[in-house]
Order: sequence, then C-alpha cells, then structure tokens
Amino acid sequence: QFLRVTKQYLPHVARLCLISTFLEDGIRMWFQWSEQRDYIDSTWSCGYFLASIFVFINLFGQLSGCILVLSRNFVQYACFGLFGIIALQTIAYSILWDLKFLMR
Repeated sequence: QFLRVTKQYLPHVARLCLISTFLEDGIRMWFQWSEQRDYIDSTWSCGYFLASIFVFINLFGQLSGCILVLSRNFVQYACFGLFGIIALQTIAYSILWDLKFLMR
C-alpha cells in the first residue's frame, strides 16, 4: 500500500538525493560569493575578475545541472556538466593532492 502511494514520488526524491551535494554547494557559493572569490584570488593570484568568473562558472554549472536533472531535461549532458564541475573544483581547490579529503 505504501509503495503504491509513494511510487510516483520516489524517482524525484532519488534524483534530489543524488544532486543534493551540488545543490547545497551552489547555494553556498551564492551566499559566500566574496569569500569564494577571495579564496581563489589568494590561492591562484589571478585577480578579482578571473576569480569571479570561476565562481560564476561553478555556481551556474552546479545550479543549472541540478535543475536539468530534476526536470529530466538533457540529463546526460547535465551529468557530464556536473562531472566537469567536479574536475574543475578538484584542480582549483587543490583537492587532488589531499588524499584524506579525496577518499572521503
């Protein structure tokens, strides 16, 4: 009985669980824009403009990927985009060399 009632909602909940990390990170970037920009600028010494572009690409890529996955439009391209964001963040935030964080 429970499965018959919730069957139509489970795919939406599953998709939300799968993209929740990206959604949270995108929202956090929106609210911590200046901190993220300053961190990228101080780490890479690239200036405010390039650091802002990097944060915008992360923000837009994550939120648009989440919206596309939840709306079931272009899901394959959205997943590739989210994977690209992971690769970009791995390089930009030097996560690749932090084995403890990477294994987590």
